[in-house]
Amino acid sequence: MTQAHPDIDVRPITEAEFPDWIRAVKAGFLQMPTPPEAEVEARRTQFETGRYLGAFDGARCVATFRSFAQEVTAVGGTLVPADAVSGVTVTATHRRRGLLTRMMSRDLAAAKERGDVVATLIAAEYPIYGRYGFGPATSAAEWTVDVPRTGLDPRWSGPQDGARIDLVDAEEVRKLGPDLHDRVRRATPGAVSRDDRWWQLNTGALRFDPKWTEPFFAVYRAADGEVEGLVAYEVDDKWGDAKQPQDTATVRGLDAATPAAERALWSYLCSIDWVTQVKSGQRAPDDLLPLLLPDPRAARITSQSDWLWVRILDVVRALESRTYEGSGSLVLEVADRAGLAGGRYRLEASAQGASCTPTTESTELALDISELGQLWLGDESVVRLAALGRVQEERAGAARVADALLRTSRRPWCPDMF
Repeated sequence: MTQAHPDIDVRPITEAEFPDWIRAVKAGFLQMPTPPEAEVEARRTQFETGRYLGAFDGARCVATFRSFAQEVTAVGGTLVPADAVSGVTVTATHRRRGLLTRMMSRDLAAAKERGDVVATLIAAEYPIYGRYGFGPATSAAEWTVDVPRTGLDPRWSGPQDGARIDLVDAEEVRKLGPDLHDRVRRATPGAVSRDDRWWQLNTGALRFDPKWTEPFFAVYRAADGEVEGLVAYEVDDKWGDAKQPQDTATVRGLDAATPAAERALWSYLCSIDWVTQVKSGQRAPDDLLPLLLPDPRAARITSQSDWLWVRILDVVRALESRTYEGSGSLVLEVADRAGLAGGRYRLEASAQGASCTPTTESTELALDISELGQLWLGDESVVRLAALGRVQEERAGAARVADALLRTSRRPWCPDMF
Protein backbone atom coordinates (compact mmCIF):
# COMPACT_ATOMS: atom_id res chain seq x y z
CA MET A 1 0.00 0.00 0.00
CA THR A 2 1.31 3.44 -0.96
CA GLN A 3 2.01 5.67 2.02
CA ALA A 4 2.75 9.39 2.11
CA HIS A 5 6.23 10.39 3.24
CA PRO A 6 6.10 14.13 3.94
CA ASP A 7 9.74 14.07 5.08
CA ILE A 8 10.71 13.63 1.42
CA ASP A 9 10.78 17.06 -0.20
CA VAL A 10 9.22 17.32 -3.67
CA ARG A 11 10.09 20.58 -5.39
CA PRO A 12 11.56 22.23 -8.49
CA ILE A 13 15.30 21.67 -8.66
CA THR A 14 17.88 24.41 -8.97
CA GLU A 15 20.40 24.44 -11.79
CA ALA A 16 23.11 23.57 -9.27
CA GLU A 17 21.17 20.38 -8.45
CA PHE A 18 20.94 19.36 -12.09
CA PRO A 19 23.88 16.88 -12.03
CA ASP A 20 22.29 15.04 -9.07
CA TRP A 21 18.95 15.03 -10.91
CA ILE A 22 20.57 13.50 -14.02
CA ARG A 23 22.23 10.82 -11.90
CA ALA A 24 18.82 9.94 -10.47
CA VAL A 25 17.35 9.76 -13.97
CA LYS A 26 20.10 7.41 -15.11
CA ALA A 27 19.63 5.20 -12.03
CA GLY A 28 15.86 5.14 -12.54
CA PHE A 29 16.23 3.98 -16.13
CA LEU A 30 18.88 1.40 -15.10
CA GLN A 31 21.59 3.14 -17.06
CA MET A 32 25.11 4.18 -16.07
CA PRO A 33 24.52 5.70 -12.60
CA THR A 34 27.39 8.19 -12.91
CA PRO A 35 27.21 9.70 -16.41
CA PRO A 36 30.24 11.39 -17.97
CA GLU A 37 30.56 15.08 -17.23
CA ALA A 38 30.28 15.87 -20.94
CA GLU A 39 26.84 14.23 -21.04
CA VAL A 40 25.69 16.14 -17.98
CA GLU A 41 26.78 19.43 -19.53
CA ALA A 42 25.13 18.61 -22.86
CA ARG A 43 21.87 17.79 -21.08
CA ARG A 44 22.12 20.94 -18.99
CA THR A 45 21.31 22.96 -22.12
CA GLN A 46 17.69 21.80 -21.84
CA PHE A 47 17.28 22.94 -18.23
CA GLU A 48 14.29 25.19 -17.62
CA THR A 49 13.63 26.64 -14.18
CA GLY A 50 10.40 25.40 -12.65
CA ARG A 51 9.83 22.56 -15.15
CA TYR A 52 12.24 20.09 -13.49
CA LEU A 53 10.95 18.44 -10.32
CA GLY A 54 12.88 16.27 -7.91
CA ALA A 55 12.08 14.35 -4.75
CA PHE A 56 14.82 14.69 -2.14
CA ASP A 57 15.50 12.38 0.77
CA GLY A 58 17.91 14.59 2.62
CA ALA A 59 20.40 15.76 0.00
CA ARG A 60 19.85 12.81 -2.35
CA CYS A 61 17.53 13.08 -5.37
CA VAL A 62 15.42 9.91 -5.40
CA ALA A 63 12.73 10.71 -7.99
CA THR A 64 12.65 12.86 -11.11
CA PHE A 65 10.10 14.51 -13.38
CA ARG A 66 10.33 17.11 -16.12
CA SER A 67 7.94 18.77 -18.51
CA PHE A 68 8.31 21.16 -21.41
CA ALA A 69 6.18 23.17 -23.77
CA GLN A 70 4.93 21.30 -26.81
CA GLU A 71 2.35 21.56 -29.57
CA VAL A 72 0.22 18.56 -30.56
CA THR A 73 -1.66 18.43 -33.84
CA ALA A 74 -5.38 17.87 -33.32
CA VAL A 75 -7.60 16.21 -35.93
CA GLY A 76 -7.96 18.79 -38.70
CA GLY A 77 -4.57 20.46 -38.18
CA THR A 78 -5.00 22.80 -35.22
CA LEU A 79 -1.83 23.06 -33.13
CA VAL A 80 -2.81 22.60 -29.48
CA PRO A 81 -0.61 23.74 -26.55
CA ALA A 82 0.53 20.76 -24.51
CA ASP A 83 2.49 19.92 -21.39
CA ALA A 84 4.95 17.23 -22.48
CA VAL A 85 6.04 14.95 -19.64
CA SER A 86 9.38 13.14 -19.69
CA GLY A 87 12.23 11.96 -17.48
CA VAL A 88 9.90 10.31 -14.95
CA THR A 89 11.71 8.01 -12.53
CA VAL A 90 11.53 6.81 -8.95
CA THR A 91 14.67 5.22 -7.52
CA ALA A 92 14.16 1.55 -6.62
CA THR A 93 14.87 2.28 -2.93
CA HIS A 94 11.98 4.76 -2.73
CA ARG A 95 9.08 3.10 -4.54
CA ARG A 96 5.50 3.02 -3.20
CA ARG A 97 5.84 6.28 -1.31
CA GLY A 98 3.56 8.45 -3.46
CA LEU A 99 6.43 10.42 -5.01
CA LEU A 100 5.20 10.15 -8.61
CA THR A 101 1.69 11.16 -7.53
CA ARG A 102 3.03 14.26 -5.81
CA MET A 103 5.16 15.27 -8.79
CA MET A 104 2.44 14.54 -11.35
CA SER A 105 -0.22 16.41 -9.37
CA ARG A 106 2.02 19.43 -9.09
CA ASP A 107 2.92 19.47 -12.77
CA LEU A 108 -0.62 18.95 -14.10
CA ALA A 109 -1.97 21.70 -11.85
CA ALA A 110 0.70 24.07 -13.21
CA ALA A 111 -0.11 23.02 -16.80
CA LYS A 112 -3.80 23.70 -16.19
CA GLU A 113 -2.94 27.12 -14.76
CA ARG A 114 -0.78 27.93 -17.81
CA GLY A 115 -3.66 27.14 -20.13
CA ASP A 116 -2.31 23.95 -21.70
CA VAL A 117 -5.13 21.98 -23.35
CA VAL A 118 -3.58 18.53 -22.90
CA ALA A 119 -0.60 16.80 -21.33
CA THR A 120 1.34 14.15 -23.27
CA LEU A 121 3.89 11.43 -22.65
CA ILE A 122 5.39 8.23 -24.07
CA ALA A 123 4.83 5.51 -21.47
CA ALA A 124 7.68 3.13 -20.68
CA GLU A 125 5.20 0.92 -18.78
CA TYR A 126 1.50 0.63 -19.58
CA PRO A 127 -0.25 0.44 -16.15
CA ILE A 128 1.24 3.58 -14.59
CA TYR A 129 -0.42 6.60 -16.17
CA GLY A 130 -4.10 5.74 -16.47
CA ARG A 131 -4.61 6.61 -12.83
CA TYR A 132 -3.45 10.16 -13.59
CA GLY A 133 -5.99 10.59 -16.39
CA PHE A 134 -3.79 9.69 -19.38
CA GLY A 135 -5.06 7.41 -22.14
CA PRO A 136 -3.16 5.80 -25.06
CA ALA A 137 -4.20 7.99 -28.01
CA THR A 138 -1.93 6.66 -30.77
CA SER A 139 -0.03 3.49 -31.53
CA ALA A 140 3.00 2.74 -33.65
CA ALA A 141 4.28 -0.19 -35.69
CA GLU A 142 7.63 -1.19 -37.11
CA TRP A 143 8.03 -3.19 -40.30
CA THR A 144 10.96 -5.27 -41.48
CA VAL A 145 11.15 -5.44 -45.27
CA ASP A 146 12.70 -8.42 -47.05
CA VAL A 147 14.05 -6.47 -50.02
CA PRO A 148 14.47 -9.35 -52.54
CA ARG A 149 10.81 -10.32 -52.00
CA THR A 150 9.34 -6.86 -52.56
CA GLY A 151 8.97 -7.17 -56.33
CA LEU A 152 10.51 -3.72 -56.76
CA ASP A 153 12.76 -3.20 -59.76
CA PRO A 154 16.32 -3.81 -58.49
CA ARG A 155 17.53 -1.45 -61.21
CA TRP A 156 15.48 1.46 -59.86
CA SER A 157 17.61 4.58 -60.18
CA GLY A 158 15.30 7.33 -58.97
CA PRO A 159 11.94 9.00 -59.62
CA GLN A 160 10.90 9.25 -63.27
CA ASP A 161 8.72 12.37 -62.96
CA GLY A 162 11.46 15.01 -62.78
CA ALA A 163 11.86 14.63 -59.01
CA ARG A 164 15.18 13.61 -57.48
CA ILE A 165 16.73 12.17 -54.33
CA ASP A 166 19.96 13.63 -52.98
CA LEU A 167 22.21 12.72 -50.08
CA VAL A 168 22.81 15.75 -47.83
CA ASP A 169 24.84 16.46 -44.71
CA ALA A 170 23.68 17.29 -41.21
CA GLU A 171 24.05 21.04 -41.67
CA GLU A 172 21.74 20.93 -44.68
CA VAL A 173 19.20 18.89 -42.69
CA ARG A 174 19.14 21.57 -39.99
CA LYS A 175 18.26 24.09 -42.72
CA LEU A 176 15.68 22.04 -44.64
CA GLY A 177 14.17 19.81 -41.97
CA PRO A 178 12.21 22.23 -39.77
CA ASP A 179 10.07 23.65 -42.59
CA LEU A 180 9.35 20.19 -43.99
CA HIS A 181 8.41 18.82 -40.58
CA ASP A 182 6.12 21.77 -39.95
CA ARG A 183 4.19 20.95 -43.13
CA VAL A 184 4.06 17.24 -42.29
CA ARG A 185 2.95 17.66 -38.67
CA ARG A 186 0.07 19.99 -39.59
CA ALA A 187 -1.36 17.16 -41.68
CA THR A 188 -0.72 14.46 -39.06
CA PRO A 189 -3.00 14.24 -36.00
CA GLY A 190 -0.88 13.26 -33.02
CA ALA A 191 2.36 14.73 -34.36
CA VAL A 192 4.28 17.03 -32.03
CA SER A 193 6.50 20.07 -32.43
CA ARG A 194 10.28 19.92 -32.71
CA ASP A 195 12.40 22.80 -31.46
CA ASP A 196 15.86 23.78 -32.66
CA ARG A 197 17.41 21.63 -29.96
CA TRP A 198 15.67 18.55 -31.38
CA TRP A 199 17.33 19.14 -34.73
CA GLN A 200 20.74 19.64 -33.09
CA LEU A 201 20.39 16.38 -31.15
CA ASN A 202 19.27 14.36 -34.16
CA THR A 203 21.98 15.67 -36.45
CA GLY A 204 24.88 15.43 -34.00
CA ALA A 205 25.40 19.14 -33.35
CA LEU A 206 24.55 18.38 -29.72
CA ARG A 207 25.36 14.95 -28.33
CA PHE A 208 24.16 13.19 -25.17
CA ASP A 209 25.05 9.64 -26.11
CA PRO A 210 28.76 8.88 -26.64
CA LYS A 211 27.65 5.95 -28.85
CA TRP A 212 25.78 8.25 -31.24
CA THR A 213 26.80 7.78 -34.87
CA GLU A 214 26.01 9.99 -37.83
CA PRO A 215 23.28 8.56 -40.08
CA PHE A 216 22.86 9.03 -43.80
CA PHE A 217 20.39 11.74 -44.78
CA ALA A 218 18.51 11.76 -48.09
CA VAL A 219 16.03 14.39 -49.30
CA TYR A 220 13.32 14.08 -51.94
CA ARG A 221 12.88 17.13 -54.16
CA ALA A 222 9.84 17.43 -56.39
CA ALA A 223 10.23 18.47 -60.04
CA ASP A 224 9.91 22.14 -59.04
CA GLY A 225 12.76 21.77 -56.51
CA GLU A 226 10.53 21.81 -53.42
CA VAL A 227 11.76 19.55 -50.60
CA GLU A 228 8.89 17.14 -49.89
CA GLY A 229 10.65 14.30 -48.09
CA LEU A 230 13.56 13.52 -45.77
CA VAL A 231 14.87 10.25 -44.40
CA ALA A 232 17.62 9.51 -41.86
CA TYR A 233 18.96 5.96 -41.84
CA GLU A 234 21.92 3.86 -40.79
CA VAL A 235 23.34 0.73 -42.40
CA ASP A 236 25.16 -2.13 -40.70
CA ASP A 237 27.97 -4.20 -42.22
CA LYS A 238 27.05 -7.87 -42.58
CA TRP A 239 28.32 -10.46 -45.05
CA GLY A 240 27.25 -14.02 -45.73
CA ASP A 241 29.56 -17.04 -45.75
CA ALA A 242 29.94 -16.81 -49.52
CA LYS A 243 30.97 -13.17 -49.27
CA GLN A 244 27.52 -11.92 -50.17
CA PRO A 245 26.39 -8.60 -48.65
CA GLN A 246 23.45 -8.87 -46.27
CA ASP A 247 23.20 -5.36 -44.89
CA THR A 248 20.21 -3.91 -43.04
CA ALA A 249 19.18 -0.28 -43.44
CA THR A 250 17.44 1.00 -40.30
CA VAL A 251 15.35 4.14 -40.59
CA ARG A 252 15.72 6.64 -37.77
CA GLY A 253 13.03 8.91 -39.16
CA LEU A 254 11.17 9.55 -42.40
CA ASP A 255 9.07 12.66 -43.09
CA ALA A 256 7.08 12.86 -46.32
CA ALA A 257 4.72 15.70 -47.24
CA THR A 258 3.26 13.82 -50.24
CA PRO A 259 2.56 10.19 -51.18
CA ALA A 260 4.98 10.58 -54.11
CA ALA A 261 7.78 11.51 -51.73
CA GLU A 262 6.94 8.63 -49.42
CA ARG A 263 6.90 6.11 -52.27
CA ALA A 264 10.19 7.40 -53.68
CA LEU A 265 12.03 7.33 -50.34
CA TRP A 266 10.98 3.74 -49.58
CA SER A 267 11.91 2.72 -53.12
CA TYR A 268 15.29 4.38 -52.65
CA LEU A 269 15.95 2.55 -49.38
CA CYS A 270 15.05 -0.77 -50.99
CA SER A 271 17.36 -0.11 -53.94
CA ILE A 272 20.60 0.63 -52.08
CA ASP A 273 23.34 -1.79 -53.12
CA TRP A 274 24.19 -4.42 -50.48
CA VAL A 275 20.97 -3.75 -48.51
CA THR A 276 18.82 -6.89 -48.29
CA GLN A 277 16.60 -5.79 -45.39
CA VAL A 278 15.03 -2.48 -44.36
CA LYS A 279 13.75 -1.74 -40.86
CA SER A 280 11.17 1.03 -41.00
CA GLY A 281 11.53 2.49 -37.51
CA GLN A 282 8.36 3.55 -35.70
CA ARG A 283 5.56 4.32 -38.19
CA ALA A 284 1.82 4.85 -38.16
CA PRO A 285 -0.09 1.56 -37.72
CA ASP A 286 -1.79 2.14 -41.10
CA ASP A 287 1.38 3.33 -42.84
CA LEU A 288 1.45 3.12 -46.63
CA LEU A 289 4.71 1.14 -46.66
CA PRO A 290 3.42 -2.43 -47.16
CA LEU A 291 0.99 -1.40 -49.90
CA LEU A 292 3.69 0.52 -51.76
CA LEU A 293 5.39 -2.81 -52.44
CA PRO A 294 4.30 -5.08 -55.32
CA ASP A 295 4.34 -7.87 -52.74
CA PRO A 296 3.10 -6.43 -49.41
CA ARG A 297 4.00 -9.69 -47.66
CA ALA A 298 7.64 -8.69 -48.01
CA ALA A 299 6.99 -6.28 -45.13
CA ARG A 300 6.17 -7.91 -41.81
CA ILE A 301 5.30 -6.15 -38.56
CA THR A 302 8.07 -6.77 -36.05
CA SER A 303 6.75 -4.54 -33.25
CA GLN A 304 3.49 -2.79 -32.44
CA SER A 305 2.50 -0.93 -29.29
CA ASP A 306 0.80 2.06 -27.76
CA TRP A 307 2.76 5.28 -28.27
CA LEU A 308 1.51 8.81 -27.48
CA TRP A 309 -0.60 9.10 -24.31
CA VAL A 310 -2.89 12.11 -23.85
CA ARG A 311 -4.34 13.66 -20.70
CA ILE A 312 -7.13 16.20 -21.34
CA LEU A 313 -6.80 19.32 -19.20
CA ASP A 314 -9.53 21.42 -20.85
CA VAL A 315 -12.46 19.44 -22.27
CA VAL A 316 -14.05 22.41 -24.03
CA ARG A 317 -10.92 23.54 -25.85
CA ALA A 318 -9.84 19.98 -26.66
CA LEU A 319 -13.14 19.05 -28.31
CA GLU A 320 -13.53 22.41 -30.06
CA SER A 321 -9.96 22.37 -31.40
CA ARG A 322 -10.49 19.32 -33.62
CA THR A 323 -12.62 18.76 -36.70
CA TYR A 324 -15.34 16.16 -37.23
CA GLU A 325 -16.17 14.18 -40.35
CA GLY A 326 -19.86 13.83 -39.47
CA SER A 327 -22.58 15.84 -37.78
CA GLY A 328 -24.30 15.20 -34.47
CA SER A 329 -24.62 16.07 -30.82
CA LEU A 330 -23.83 14.25 -27.61
CA VAL A 331 -24.03 14.94 -23.88
CA LEU A 332 -20.89 13.64 -22.16
CA GLU A 333 -20.37 13.07 -18.45
CA VAL A 334 -16.62 13.20 -17.85
CA ALA A 335 -15.24 11.94 -14.54
CA ASP A 336 -11.88 13.30 -13.37
CA ARG A 337 -10.72 12.19 -9.93
CA ALA A 338 -8.05 14.92 -9.95
CA GLY A 339 -10.70 17.61 -10.38
CA LEU A 340 -8.94 19.24 -13.33
CA ALA A 341 -11.37 18.76 -16.21
CA GLY A 342 -14.46 16.81 -15.18
CA GLY A 343 -18.06 17.82 -15.78
CA ARG A 344 -21.03 17.41 -18.08
CA TYR A 345 -20.76 18.83 -21.59
CA ARG A 346 -22.86 19.04 -24.73
CA LEU A 347 -20.83 18.53 -27.90
CA GLU A 348 -22.39 19.87 -31.11
CA ALA A 349 -20.24 18.95 -34.10
CA SER A 350 -20.33 19.15 -37.87
CA ALA A 351 -17.92 19.58 -40.76
CA GLN A 352 -18.26 23.35 -40.28
CA GLY A 353 -17.02 23.32 -36.68
CA ALA A 354 -17.88 22.32 -33.14
CA SER A 355 -19.05 23.79 -29.87
CA CYS A 356 -18.65 22.20 -26.45
CA THR A 357 -20.49 23.78 -23.53
CA PRO A 358 -21.23 22.80 -19.92
CA THR A 359 -24.80 21.56 -19.53
CA THR A 360 -27.28 20.17 -17.02
CA GLU A 361 -29.04 18.02 -19.65
CA SER A 362 -29.31 14.27 -19.12
CA THR A 363 -26.11 12.34 -19.72
CA GLU A 364 -25.95 10.22 -22.88
CA LEU A 365 -22.41 8.85 -22.56
CA ALA A 366 -20.33 8.61 -19.37
CA LEU A 367 -16.58 8.08 -19.35
CA ASP A 368 -13.41 8.82 -17.44
CA ILE A 369 -11.03 11.59 -18.50
CA SER A 370 -8.46 8.90 -19.47
CA GLU A 371 -10.93 7.38 -21.97
CA LEU A 372 -11.60 10.84 -23.40
CA GLY A 373 -7.85 11.24 -23.93
CA GLN A 374 -7.78 7.88 -25.67
CA LEU A 375 -10.60 8.96 -28.00
CA TRP A 376 -9.55 12.56 -28.68
CA LEU A 377 -7.37 11.89 -31.73
CA GLY A 378 -9.89 9.50 -33.29
CA ASP A 379 -7.99 6.23 -33.08
CA GLU A 380 -10.06 4.23 -30.59
CA SER A 381 -13.64 2.96 -30.93
CA VAL A 382 -16.22 4.14 -28.40
CA VAL A 383 -18.26 1.01 -29.13
CA ARG A 384 -15.27 -1.14 -28.25
CA LEU A 385 -14.67 0.73 -24.97
CA ALA A 386 -18.38 0.39 -24.14
CA ALA A 387 -18.14 -3.38 -24.66
CA LEU A 388 -15.27 -3.40 -22.17
CA GLY A 389 -17.31 -1.45 -19.63
CA ARG A 390 -14.97 1.53 -19.77
CA VAL A 391 -17.63 3.78 -21.34
CA GLN A 392 -21.28 3.69 -20.20
CA GLU A 393 -24.17 4.32 -22.54
CA GLU A 394 -26.88 6.22 -20.69
CA ARG A 395 -28.84 6.50 -23.93
CA ALA A 396 -29.06 3.54 -26.30
CA GLY A 397 -26.97 4.09 -29.42
CA ALA A 398 -24.87 6.90 -27.92
CA ALA A 399 -21.61 4.98 -28.44
CA ARG A 400 -22.28 4.63 -32.17
CA VAL A 401 -23.09 8.33 -32.41
CA ALA A 402 -19.79 9.10 -30.67
CA ASP A 403 -17.88 6.81 -33.04
CA ALA A 404 -19.41 8.51 -36.07
CA LEU A 405 -18.25 11.85 -34.72
CA LEU A 406 -14.82 11.02 -33.31
CA ARG A 407 -13.24 8.33 -35.51
CA THR A 408 -10.90 9.41 -38.33
CA SER A 409 -10.37 7.97 -41.80
CA ARG A 410 -6.58 7.69 -41.26
CA ARG A 411 -5.11 6.73 -37.92
CA PRO A 412 -3.25 9.37 -35.92
CA TRP A 413 0.34 8.85 -34.94
CA CYS A 414 3.29 10.55 -33.30
CA PRO A 415 6.62 10.18 -35.13
CA ASP A 416 8.68 11.27 -32.12
CA MET A 417 9.97 9.88 -28.84
CA PHE A 418 10.40 12.35 -25.97
